[in-house]
Amino acid sequence: MGRQTPLFAEHQALGARMVPFGGWDMPLHYGSQLAEHLAVRASAGMFDVSHMQTVDLDGPGALPFLRRLLANDAARLKAPGKALYTCLLNPQGGVIDDLILYHLGPGRYRTVVNAATAEKDLAWMREQAVGAEVEIKPRRDLAMIAVQGPQAREKTAPLLPEPLRERALALAPFSAAEHGDWLVARTGYTGEDGFEVLCPAGEAPGLWRGLLAAGVRPCGLGARDTLRLEAGMNLYGQDMDETTSPLAAGLGWTIAWEPAERDFIGRAALEAQREAGDLPDFVGLLLLGPGVLRAHQRVLADGRGVGEVTSGGFAPSLGRSIALARVAPGTGPECAVEIRGRPVPARVVKPPFVRKGAALIPLD
Repeated sequence: MGRQTPLFAEHQALGARMVPFGGWDMPLHYGSQLAEHLAVRASAGMFDVSHMQTVDLDGPGALPFLRRLLANDAARLKAPGKALYTCLLNPQGGVIDDLILYHLGPGRYRTVVNAATAEKDLAWMREQAVGAEVEIKPRRDLAMIAVQGPQAREKTAPLLPEPLRERALALAPFSAAEHGDWLVARTGYTGEDGFEVLCPAGEAPGLWRGLLAAGVRPCGLGARDTLRLEAGMNLYGQDMDETTSPLAAGLGWTIAWEPAERDFIGRAALEAQREAGDLPDFVGLLLLGPGVLRAHQRVLADGRGVGEVTSGGFAPSLGRSIALARVAPGTGPECAVEIRGRPVPARVVKPPFVRKGAALIPLD
């Protein structure tokens, strides 16, 4: 058996199909992955993401440490409550992990890292923090629930501690508010509006049941993956890893090149890659023929291999198969994907595919 989140008993009571994921026992779905996906696009769904690791970074040296540690610049977070998405890089420019960083107050920051990479991430942070005035504190005392969809915020706010309710509804995207050990952030991984709520582990079941009573649909890992794929959001371990730089994974926008004197880990390697100018394009694909796009399938142009699918699957919101892929520069707009030994026509498109329930690419 894997590790269990504070909501494990709630998943069992709802008849979830449990699967191992990143060392944890997690719900894949509660009966219908398709219905869960469509509920998020149309109303509201909730996900147990307590397997992800929350880490607090506190101390007078926290900001200088983070400015060296991360590819994006923590100094951009001018006011408490602001958040940014960034990558944690190795010296070769490869992605150790991707994460969200929250500024909570003077010398106070919080990040949430992926479950499968949590121990590796913590070890790397601590290694880099030697000599820095910063305390790195994992917060396994907290649980995390993501509530996503057009009705997510209005259904969640009344269930938060009273001092957070109005503040939560007033949050701008990529902002957060805290009260004691509660934190609510207007962030997510679905392409829909909503909240990610951190709370004491013992209070998570009550919040979960309250959301259930409010009509929020429980959703598992299956719907989470199809939703993030439609939203064109990268999955660590598929779309990028320690051998892939953010420049080759469509994440160049997460790198803060200025000020030039900020010497973040991996900067020299990224500058060399940018100067060389031979990086692949990170694109979306829409399958035009029968089949389903999957990771590691070859992308073809004029009968020759020009790249590989990194993430793929059926998009319920579109009724079509879509993918993210790394391809030779200039590939497109027409290509093919090798599925079971035969080329199937596809079109190169710019992700995201779906945002706020609406298709963003032509399907004809």
